[in-house]
Amino acid sequence: MSSQQPEGFLATPTTTNGTAVLVLHAWWGLNDTMRTFCNRLAKHGFVAFAPDLYHGKLAETIADAESLSSALDADQARIDIREAIHYLLQQTNRPDRGLAVIGFSLGAFFALELSEREPEAIESVVVFYGTRPGDYCGAKANYLGHFAVTDEFEPSTEVHNLESSLRNAGRPVSFYHYPGTGHWFFEPDRIQAYDQPAADLAWERTLSFLLNPANS
Repeated sequence: MSSQQPEGFLATPTTTNGTAVLVLHAWWGLNDTMRTFCNRLAKHGFVAFAPDLYHGKLAETIADAESLSSALDADQARIDIREAIHYLLQQTNRPDRGLAVIGFSLGAFFALELSEREPEAIESVVVFYGTRPGDYCGAKANYLGHFAVTDEFEPSTEVHNLESSLRNAGRPVSFYHYPGTGHWFFEPDRIQAYDQPAADLAWERTLSFLLNPANS
């Protein structure tokens, strides 16, 4: 029997009980876009769980998102993430595979941090337009990054610094930069930012990476 589900959204495949994927939401909260993303993963055989780091709160505007993210208790968020991992791993029959983590913007910070703090548990990390400083020398994951060419929220210097840190740590890393895009280009509910061709390409690259992170 599995433990009680933490606050969040679970998506499971109908045919197999596949590799576990932890999805960490952007500063908007656990909205329908994140739920749809988890369902898309499940359709390809993954067991996906997105913890609700805001505990039911959602933001529609940038101002509201800034307020929610500023008020977020980072230590509590880390506790929520650990509980989510424990629950998620109980939902899969693939203990032979490590955990994959996908983070969007705010969630990317926690995904990267997790790979450094829990190196034995994290096999692969995907980040969408989000970074975090660190040396990552203790990490054991493979990394995939999707970044906008023009991004007022994520300076290119920070993206470059992250990539350099990962490479200096000897980690396999593939960062992609999508011309003509800005922050949130992957999220269809961000109408002014969404770029479907770039989003489709990022999705294809993400699936390929999750299926075989060592060769991406």
